Amino acid sequence: MNNSTADFGHHISGCNVQTHDQSFLKRFSALIVFLVLVALGLLLFARHLNSKVTYPADASTQQAIADRIAPVGAVYAGATGAAAQAAAAEAASKSQASNVPFEGRTDGAEIFNKGPCTGCHTAGVAGAPKLDGAGIGARASAQGVEELIKKATEGFTGTTGTMPPKGGNPALTDDQMKAVVEWMVSQSK
Repeated sequence: MNNSTADFGHHISGCNVQTHDQSFLKRFSALIVFLVLVALGLLLFARHLNSKVTYPADASTQQAIADRIAPVGAVYAGATGAAAQAAAAEAASKSQASNVPFEGRTDGAEIFNKGPCTGCHTAGVAGAPKLDGAGIGARASAQGVEELIKKATEGFTGTTGTMPPKGGNPALTDDQMKAVVEWMVSQSK
C-alpha cells in the first residue's frame, strides 16, 4: 500500500504541475498576442500621422529646380516689349560689368601684378617671355604690339609655349588686355 500511495501522490503532484504549465502558457500566449496587436496598432497609427504631416521643401532643392526650368530667353513684342528688352539689356550689361576684374580699370601695371600675368611672365613659365629686351621686347619688335595684343586676347600656341586666351581669365576685357600688353612692352625696352 505504501507503493500505491506514493504513486498516487506522485500522480497528483504531476497533474498539478501540468495544469500549472498549461495555465502559464495560456496567459503568456495571450500576453504575446496582446503585445503584437498593440505594436501593430502603434505602427498603423504612426503611418496615419506621417501621412497627415507636410514637410517643408528644402530651399536649395527648390532653387535648383527653379534654375533648371527657368526660361533661356524672353519674347518681346510691341512698344512695351521694346522697352522691356532695353531694360533687360541694360540690366545684363550692368551685371556683366560688375563681374569685370579690377572694376573695369585699365591700369596695365595693376592687372599685370595682381592678375594672372605675373605668374608666368615674371619667371618665364611655359616659355612665357619675360619683361626684358630678349623677351617681350624682342617679340614686340619682331611681331608688333598689335599682334601681341591679339595673341594675348585670343590665345596662342607656339613652338616655345602657350598663351591662354586673356591669360586664363576670360572675365578680363579686351581693353584691359590691351593696357597690360602695352605696359609690358613699355617695361621691356
